[in-house]
Amino acid sequence: MKQVVQNYKSGELAVLDVPVPGCKPGGVLVRTAYSLISTGTELMKVSEAGMSMLGKARSRPDQVAKVMQSVATNGVPATYRKVMGKLDSYTPLGYSLCGVVEQVGAGVDDVKAGDLVACAGNEHALHAELNWVPKNLYTPVPDGLAPRHAAFGTVGSIAMQGVRQGEPQLGEVALVIGLGLIGQLVVQLLTAAGVRVVGADPDPTRCELAERLGAAACGDPASTAVEAAVAELTGGHGVDQVFLAAGGGSNQPVELAARLARDRGRVVDIGKCRLDLPWNAYYEKELDVRFSRSYGPGRYDPAYELEGRDYPIGYVRWTERRNLACFLDLLARGSVDVEPLVSHVADFDDAVETYQSLKDGDLKAVAVLFRYPEQAEEQGESAAPEVSVPEVRRTGTTVAPARSAKTPVRLAFVGAGNYATSMLLPHLAQREGVELSTVVTTTALSAANAQRKFGFAEATTDLDAVLGDKSIDAVFVVTRHSSHAELTRQALLAGKTVFVEKPLALTEDELAGVLAAVEESGNDRLQVGFNRRFAPLLQEARKRFGARTGPASLRYLVNAGKLQHGSWYLQQGAEGSRFVGEGGHFIDTASWLLDADPVSVYATAAPGNEDLQVVLRYPDGSTATISYVTTGAAGFPKETLDLIADGKVLRLDDFVRASVYSDGTVGRKQWVSSRLPKARDKGQNAELAAFIKAVRTGGPMPVPLESLVATTSATLAVQAGLAGGAPVTLARAR
Repeated sequence: MKQVVQNYKSGELAVLDVPVPGCKPGGVLVRTAYSLISTGTELMKVSEAGMSMLGKARSRPDQVAKVMQSVATNGVPATYRKVMGKLDSYTPLGYSLCGVVEQVGAGVDDVKAGDLVACAGNEHALHAELNWVPKNLYTPVPDGLAPRHAAFGTVGSIAMQGVRQGEPQLGEVALVIGLGLIGQLVVQLLTAAGVRVVGADPDPTRCELAERLGAAACGDPASTAVEAAVAELTGGHGVDQVFLAAGGGSNQPVELAARLARDRGRVVDIGKCRLDLPWNAYYEKELDVRFSRSYGPGRYDPAYELEGRDYPIGYVRWTERRNLACFLDLLARGSVDVEPLVSHVADFDDAVETYQSLKDGDLKAVAVLFRYPEQAEEQGESAAPEVSVPEVRRTGTTVAPARSAKTPVRLAFVGAGNYATSMLLPHLAQREGVELSTVVTTTALSAANAQRKFGFAEATTDLDAVLGDKSIDAVFVVTRHSSHAELTRQALLAGKTVFVEKPLALTEDELAGVLAAVEESGNDRLQVGFNRRFAPLLQEARKRFGARTGPASLRYLVNAGKLQHGSWYLQQGAEGSRFVGEGGHFIDTASWLLDADPVSVYATAAPGNEDLQVVLRYPDGSTATISYVTTGAAGFPKETLDLIADGKVLRLDDFVRASVYSDGTVGRKQWVSSRLPKARDKGQNAELAAFIKAVRTGGPMPVPLESLVATTSATLAVQAGLAGGAPVTLARAR
């Protein structure tokens, strides 16, 4: 197996082939899925290894003292050999990971092979493909928690132990000095506990991140912003606790802590920073200085860590393992979010280059993960898992005879629900050259209602009769999502031109079935109801935006809102997820604006709700971010979109207003003066006109079938990305 190691004498980093560890009693053998780089502790160790011998001695005076003691006891030659032998050896890196139990040792009965676990320990949770982990240093991962997030378990436990040492209470105010990985987690844990937090860090990016994650205010410790925020939140009394999560040789953190803590406040040291306590300042306020020892009680106790002897919960409530389990539970319930902390995910094979980039400062990161492809593939969760975009195969030539202008296009509708009767049929009923021939529904009454309201010649519940009617030119499939793919397949095999509302399919197998019908019949006359690309306002805005030469960034906010109780959209087991049902709209719009099909999809969601963040990557480097949220205000517009490239910005506000900004000037065109919902035109009428034209003339369909398939595959890949917690590559079938 492979493992990341470092030679402390030379500073060399390497990925070595080493033997697989044995599965000893009292622990489990874990195959790693993700391991986390501690950008504080590990980088400090990596940096120290690159120092001269004198530099190493200066950075570790504790070790120098041990060497001097050894000299006094064993003499210089023996001590020299011992020290150089230890320095000139490979040492492991890493202490926080998530993986799958491969083998269970004797005496372990709380997990089994195949279970997902989070692991801790700088001797057991290493950057290696396989690790043996003793019982008290692993815990099962809650259902639904992504492995890449569970890999934060150890650093989360360190932050949690620090917070526990501060003994925060509801309504208190705390100051967190240092907003690196541990500091960001401390901010979130305190916020979850009902504590208002002020953060201090010289990096404005980290300050902004902490504020997004719950801090009341953050700023540079050298400025007056932090002191002002503390004064405002505490009425001038000072904070109840200060958490030192900073590193380095500056004494500024402990001096700032004394200045901003209240009388008899608590100062907790979590990081490794200089601690020259200003005696007068700490004495006058009688500050309580505490240290937080790693992951919690049990740390450095061989009986606990190696022999598996637990501490009775009545005497020690929060041990290492209980802290680890507690942090994972907070992640699973959405009380803590680590995804915004992930600055980079690197392949395990690229570990050396990743460490070097971090050390040199080329990679600015809060948290970096290593992913292990072999394990990810076995678990269906590759760092870049693939979803195959099916190839469109055609046999023969599709025959679509043109019709004279005097011959009406005869349409049949399968389904007559709310969308069909409100957004499609009103346009078609008024269109010249269109004949509404037959409406098919599962209940006779709904068919009769549609016939009466829109003037269908016939109403029936017999689908086969419609598909066998050679006089019908095109079939609209506007039923519930679960039936779309099968009805489309049948209509294509019957030789009909098909308009199917989104989604085309709920699964890859359903999509493959539709394409098999295309190949078998030679009939590729298919349109999916992706109407937004036909919206006149958006079409005009795209025209005014013009061609682009460089990659674009697209942001699409969909304020979807809550569904009413009883909506069939909530029947996810039968009808698919809500995003699978309508997400194709937004992916298709993005792809049309960027004039390409996506090559990868990354999706993440907060546990317990349907809010999604979907990032699409395109061949030229363009990206599209779709924020699909259900928790927004009902009065806010449903859809807002920004396209940015080449010094230009296209802005769309809910299909009632659009703007194009370029070179410092504003080209603004408002095509609809009213903001009323009736003024919104999302393109249904224009889409239907294009479809009817294609049916009448026998010309190309409005959207190429390959594009429809790519959009459907990307929509389906969102679910795969959510399950795996990693980007999904959209691989074109060969």
